[in-house]
Amino acid sequence: MIIKIANRIGKVEEYYFSRKLREIALMQSQGIKVINLGIGSPDLNPPKLVIDALVKSSHQSQSAGYQSYRGVLELRIAFAKKYQIQYGVTLDPDAEILPLMGSKEGIMHLSMAFLEPGDEVLVPNPGYPAYAAAAKLAGAKVLEYPLTEANNWLPDMNFLKMFSLRRVKIMWLNYPHMPTGASMNSKEMKALVDFAKAENILLCHDNPYSFILNDNPTSILKIEGAKEVAIELNSLSKSHNMAGFRVGMIAGKKEYVDAVLRFKSNMDSGMYLPIQKAAIAALNMGDEWYQELNNIYRKRRIIAWQIMDSLGCVYDKDRVGLFIWARIPDGEKDAIFLSEKILKQHHVFITPGSVFGTMGNRYLRLSLTSDERVLAQALQRIKEG
Repeated sequence: MIIKIANRIGKVEEYYFSRKLREIALMQSQGIKVINLGIGSPDLNPPKLVIDALVKSSHQSQSAGYQSYRGVLELRIAFAKKYQIQYGVTLDPDAEILPLMGSKEGIMHLSMAFLEPGDEVLVPNPGYPAYAAAAKLAGAKVLEYPLTEANNWLPDMNFLKMFSLRRVKIMWLNYPHMPTGASMNSKEMKALVDFAKAENILLCHDNPYSFILNDNPTSILKIEGAKEVAIELNSLSKSHNMAGFRVGMIAGKKEYVDAVLRFKSNMDSGMYLPIQKAAIAALNMGDEWYQELNNIYRKRRIIAWQIMDSLGCVYDKDRVGLFIWARIPDGEKDAIFLSEKILKQHHVFITPGSVFGTMGNRYLRLSLTSDERVLAQALQRIKEG
């Protein structure tokens, strides 16, 4: 006998990378040495002072106890200072910031706090699969809006206005965009803020890539009046190599943050204090850290471009972020077929763009989270056929 699972689980599939990592692990167990260039998990360590802060706090008395659901005030102040210095955005650390155990948690919390059956959600295609999954788990209907290379991977405002928007509660945004690396300027953000105000939609902007190979980091909250209709997620996962620490945040209007807190406070018992102390140390670092990190990624990107060249793919060198997004040759069937062919023939895994939606069917995404030696080895395998 098997007890029936909830219907909501039937609306979502296991995360693609969860399945793919099992497949790669099986190949490895069979003696096949696979080079994984598909996952965006930083391979570098966090700054030393971050580790030092973690260790020091871990040895202090009562550091392992339950913590505030809102995080320690010092952490919220550190996030507020970062937003003021880097984005020119003023946030009240007492009311407009909520630390999270990774921004992915925030995607689910936002969906559960604002959505209910009958609501609709605008989700980018291509885009991060968690946006659609969280909406479905909350019982809402997903409306995909296409992003195209021809439109610089930006929302087509004319297309959006073709929707019946009466039931749309949330619109997900993510710039710098994952997986394409596209950026959005302040004029384009303002157009979306104006659109959200006119249609009574909450803009949820996911902003974890703003410091990676990007000369112009920005926040949607910098747009005048944005706090009325926009909330922003951010994370230390990519910017400080702290993916496993699970430190993120949500920022915006007090009423929106409080709604997320009401849900979150029923889901966990606060973030481990030493991790909060480590995050504070990371947030208080200067621009030298980003410069050093991006210098490493620039060197890796050169080899990543060469890999795409060897596959006959086309890409834009002006894109930002942690990935190379490249259009596959016209002669190839689709991205999944090409990705599987590369894996089987060369034992190199590169993510098919179709993972992020149908608009990615003819694209590959390659991560920069492998060192130059590994990237060079992958390039050699592909070149040698």
